Amino acid sequence: MSDDDPLGYDQARWMADEETYEPLLAEKSTESVTVDSTLPDELTRDELELPALSEPELARHYTRLSEMNYGVDSGPFPLGSCTMKYNPKFTEDVAADPKAAVHPARSEGTVQGVLALQHGLQEQLATIGGMDAVTLQPPAGAAGEFAGILMAKAYHEANGDDRTEVIVPDSAHGTNFASAAMAGYDVVTLPSADDGCVDLDALSAALSEDTAALMLTNPNTLGLFERDIESIAELVHDVGGLLYYDGANLNALLGRARPGDMGFDIMHYNVHKTFATPHGGGGPGAGPVGVTEELADFLPAPHVRETDSGYERYEPDHTIGKVHGYQGNWLVLLKAYAYIARLGDEGLTDASAKAVLNANYLATQVDYEVPFGPFHHEFVASAGDQDAADVAKRMLDYGVHPPTTKWPDIVDEALMTEPTEIESKRTLDQLAAAFNAARADDADTLAAAPERTAAGRIDQTSAARDPRLSWQALDDA
Repeated sequence: MSDDDPLGYDQARWMADEETYEPLLAEKSTESVTVDSTLPDELTRDELELPALSEPELARHYTRLSEMNYGVDSGPFPLGSCTMKYNPKFTEDVAADPKAAVHPARSEGTVQGVLALQHGLQEQLATIGGMDAVTLQPPAGAAGEFAGILMAKAYHEANGDDRTEVIVPDSAHGTNFASAAMAGYDVVTLPSADDGCVDLDALSAALSEDTAALMLTNPNTLGLFERDIESIAELVHDVGGLLYYDGANLNALLGRARPGDMGFDIMHYNVHKTFATPHGGGGPGAGPVGVTEELADFLPAPHVRETDSGYERYEPDHTIGKVHGYQGNWLVLLKAYAYIARLGDEGLTDASAKAVLNANYLATQVDYEVPFGPFHHEFVASAGDQDAADVAKRMLDYGVHPPTTKWPDIVDEALMTEPTEIESKRTLDQLAAAFNAARADDADTLAAAPERTAAGRIDQTSAARDPRLSWQALDDA
């Protein structure tokens, strides 16, 4: 590769190859080759089994399927710890702008606008989280966790520390355990105190010179704010460990508190939760990671910075390298930028306040016990003598999406509920009515649910042991 050939194409070499191989290709092209003569019988077929459909038939088919589905555009979606807020459609328009769809290998001088936006998003997220530097590269929240723990590991190794353990509370997201293990650490599980928060005595006992980090969500998965967070940070830092913030519940704090101010050293941002980019099948993910100044040199490369002449990509001195191709999933990140810019400081603070208000109002309206409080953006009710999974399936019959069930384990038959800031009082009352109707149902009714959906109760055990994943498999059954 040379300055005259920035993409690595050597025209003379390709011309030479063409001159060398063209006679051979011409000779080969005279031979008659058929599929039947080169593939075994089991890999060939007489004709492709495609239905012959008109355009109206096809349109009606997919419209019918969409009506059988359920999403946040259909109604309330109170999955706890998932922050299923509405994805405003103007962000799709922003991401669809052809000026944003630039090839990531283009030279810096030709993409200054995109680099300015990327740098601006880095700065916005750093301010929101109280961090000093942010990478946009990780392609999802869990990938951001993994990148953050890799940076923690590189930081310790650079300081001559061979630490072997990461502490994770028992109420943490499963990805916390997985990220630490994938980075090569032994995971130490920290039991919660009776009040649902971190047990300081248990934490003190678990900490040692082997502790690389404590991974923590605040508010935690019960919706409870870790009121001892300053003491927690001091205990972790006293043994030379780092404090990692899982950004899953950041929506509860926007404009009111910042992880960096609490003593966190690393955090990831779930833009599909806090900043309204699509979940799951709505598009690729993104999981930016913020760090304090001490860890900025370990950020993935390339990173974007501002210079006297514009913006440039550069490689931090002790970078952990790449965790994803190019600059991450840029068009998803652009949606987050647009959402933050549209709401502004006041709008983000208001969104957080309404998220907390909605969760607290809904908790007062349901007939199930809510054993822990005061909580913020979500609450965990107990289904008591009912099976939480049955309750969830029955709520489908009442036209709403159910909450997260059977987690965290600290609550028996947990119903973890997060309505987010987008729901009106009328929708919250609709949700409460569904909860309460399921609470009043008898065991036989719950065990038969759902009965009003396109698909009834599925035999989950058989589906797991004998999956049939295509229509051909169904025809053969």
